[in-house]
Amino acid sequence: MTTTSHQHDDHQSSPSAEDAATYFEPPAWEERYAGNGSHWSGNPNTQLVAEVSGLTPGTALDVGCGEGGDVIWLAQQGWQVTGADFSANGLARAAHHADAAGVAERVDFWQVDARAFQAEGRQYDLVTTHYLHPPDGGMVAVMGRLAEAVAPGGQLLIVGHAPSEGHPAASKAHQQAMFLAADLVAGVPDGFEVLVAEQRPRTVVREGRTFEIDDSVLMARRIAA
Repeated sequence: MTTTSHQHDDHQSSPSAEDAATYFEPPAWEERYAGNGSHWSGNPNTQLVAEVSGLTPGTALDVGCGEGGDVIWLAQQGWQVTGADFSANGLARAAHHADAAGVAERVDFWQVDARAFQAEGRQYDLVTTHYLHPPDGGMVAVMGRLAEAVAPGGQLLIVGHAPSEGHPAASKAHQQAMFLAADLVAGVPDGFEVLVAEQRPRTVVREGRTFEIDDSVLMARRIAA
């Protein structure tokens, strides 16, 4: 959903440098999700579990939901969840997986590009996005758009990859799309209280190789009127 890198922590492979220009655009993800098999494990992302497990379930919006692993986990915890993505094929997979998991009645889906996201009156108790990487440092602008959908008293959770020499990104474009939590803090809209803004180290294995990477984690609460 947006010109993004859907790099969940269980991504099976990184795109080649030649694919970098198209990797951030919807057609590449429509093609990727058109085939058979899964690109992600289906497990919820680590930081989502860490930050949301203690919250009282309500309504949630998961932006860049891909095949629906986080959507399904949230629904299983009692949330009423909307999964949003720019890929129709990804959303079809997510809907299928939600049905197979027995949570279809607790989820719905929304095809939308995060660069043009507008809440249009929709509000959620939790708005979350994991590994959504607009190119050229565009996450601050996307964060501002997503914040509009957070209900008073609700939470905004943004998790991304931090740029590092050790990260298995394929190109300079991917590195430039990554961000630090501190990069987002100044762009948090008025009316929000920052609860978490930090880097969290994590070990991942991709294509048989082990990497030490950092997750950039920002969580903010919209102050109730």
